[in-house]
Amino acid sequence: MQAAIPFPDISPELISFTIGGFELALRWYALAYIAALLIGWRLVVMAVRRPALWPGNTAPMTPEHVENLVTWVIIGVILGGRLGFVLFYQPSYYLQNPAEIPMIWQGGMAFHGGLLGVVIAGALFCRVHKLPMASVGDAMAMATPPGLLLGRIANFINAELWGRPTDAPWGVIFPGEYAQSCPGPVGLVERAWETLCARHPSQLYEAGLEGLLLGAVILWLIYRRGWLKIPGQIMGLFLAGYGLGRFIVEYFRQADPQFITPDNPLGHVISLSPEIGLSMGQLLSLPMLLIGIAIIVLARRRAA
Repeated sequence: MQAAIPFPDISPELISFTIGGFELALRWYALAYIAALLIGWRLVVMAVRRPALWPGNTAPMTPEHVENLVTWVIIGVILGGRLGFVLFYQPSYYLQNPAEIPMIWQGGMAFHGGLLGVVIAGALFCRVHKLPMASVGDAMAMATPPGLLLGRIANFINAELWGRPTDAPWGVIFPGEYAQSCPGPVGLVERAWETLCARHPSQLYEAGLEGLLLGAVILWLIYRRGWLKIPGQIMGLFLAGYGLGRFIVEYFRQADPQFITPDNPLGHVISLSPEIGLSMGQLLSLPMLLIGIAIIVLARRRAA
């Protein structure tokens, strides 16, 4: 290894204190969730207060609807994210230990499951309040990238969900025995690490692609190109953009340990060879990409 970046000395806990023998802590990850909800809420409220952005110069909902929608979204994220992790990543373990399924404080949330939970929650919300589903979906898509940006930064601070070993000068030396257990493939070259092992900071790749870049493109298309005028376009763009970004980053991201075996070092769930295949993240992202493109095409045809 010619160059690497030591992991910054940042505590996962922003503040912590003890009350009555119980230690309470505010973690960066929790703060990311809170900040993401507030930012997303404000983005949508600002948009619905500008009727000219929407079809027929009429916003699909009121600011009061947005406040109520936030509660539905929180429930959808938690239930969907947890059940998605259980079903997609460790079904056999939780089948044997069902009492641990509600223990979200132990970790284990899947974005694809959380997204599905939010979609279901949003659809039910629209049905209850008789709101146009496509335009509300556009609003929810607009609000999501800040959460992806902050959440992935929090993953980096927590030194979790890091990438595969790399010789790149921007590789980060993540702490922990598992992060430093790095014999195996670097690209297509087998080598054993003789010193500290650096890995791709794939959390930051995701933050940049799925959060910052995708969010900036969505806001530009909304405020400069009038994409909210055609219901469904922004929702389709978000699904396609996230699916593409996640599919790309999976080439640099370390697979979950339950998928890694001596014969499958890259953790593919569909494998053509030890070097060629699809990870679970790619398998779940590919339908998002295709569905997102289909939604944009159908929205444009309907508008035409």
